[in-house]
Amino acid sequence: MSAPYAAAGDVHPLDSPVRAALTGPHAHFAERRGRILRYPADVAPWVAVPDDPKAGDWDDAAALAGPGGAVTITAFREPPPDDWEVVFRAEGVQLVDAGVATAPFPEAVRLGPADVPDMMALVERTRPGPFLSRTVELGTYLGVRREGVLVAMAGERLRLPGWTEISAVCTDESVRGQGLGTGLVRAVAHEIGQRGETAFLHASASNTNAVRLYESLGFELRRRTSFLSALVPEPLPARLPGPGGVRGEREARAAVVR
Repeated sequence: MSAPYAAAGDVHPLDSPVRAALTGPHAHFAERRGRILRYPADVAPWVAVPDDPKAGDWDDAAALAGPGGAVTITAFREPPPDDWEVVFRAEGVQLVDAGVATAPFPEAVRLGPADVPDMMALVERTRPGPFLSRTVELGTYLGVRREGVLVAMAGERLRLPGWTEISAVCTDESVRGQGLGTGLVRAVAHEIGQRGETAFLHASASNTNAVRLYESLGFELRRRTSFLSALVPEPLPARLPGPGGVRGEREARAAVVR
C-alpha cells in the first residue's frame, strides 16, 4: 500500500523520521533533553536534532551522549560545532513503497531476544548498518536458518505514524543469489501493510546495487538525505549545566518521555 504524502507546506513525518518515531509509536524508547531526542544507546544510535540547532541544542546532545559518545543523525542540515569530531558522513536515499508485491515468506522464522547472538554474528559478517543488542525490540524481525545457522534477516527499525522502516537487510555470502533478501523484504513489508502502514527504507546513495534491487521490488525514491556521526568533545564543555561540567551533567541525565 502507499500512504499519501504531506500537503504542500506541511511537514511530513519522513522529513524527520527519528523525531517522528520518538514522539510517536516509539515514544516509550525516547530519552529527551531540551529539543534533543534519542534512542537508548543499546537500542539504536539515532538522535533527533532540530533542523535549526542552536549552541544549546548541541550542548543538550552532548549531555545525553556523554563525553566521547557518538551522536548519529539522519536528515541533518547543520554540521555539529567545530570541536566535535565527525567520524562518519555519507549521502543516502530514502525510498518508499510505491507498489511492492508483498507476501509472506514460507522459509522465514520470527526472531526475538533469544536470537540476538546469532543476529549480531550475521551483522558482523555482512555489515548492513547499525544493529545493537536491543535493536530487536523495535519491531518484527524475520530470518532464514540453514542447518541451524542464521543466514539472512530483515526487520523493522524506525516506526512513525503511518510508516515503518525496513532495516538490517542482510544475507550471508554463502547463500546470496537465492532470493532470500527479496523474500524477507517482501515479508516484512507484508507485516507492515497488515497494520495499515507503509514501508520505507534508507540506503547509502553509493550502494547502487541495493538501490536498484529495492526499486525493482517496487520502492521509489522519495528524497535524498545525509547521514552523520560525530563524537562529543571530551571532556564536555565547561558551559554545560551542573557543577563540575561532566559530573554535574551525569547527574542530570535525560528523563524518559512517556
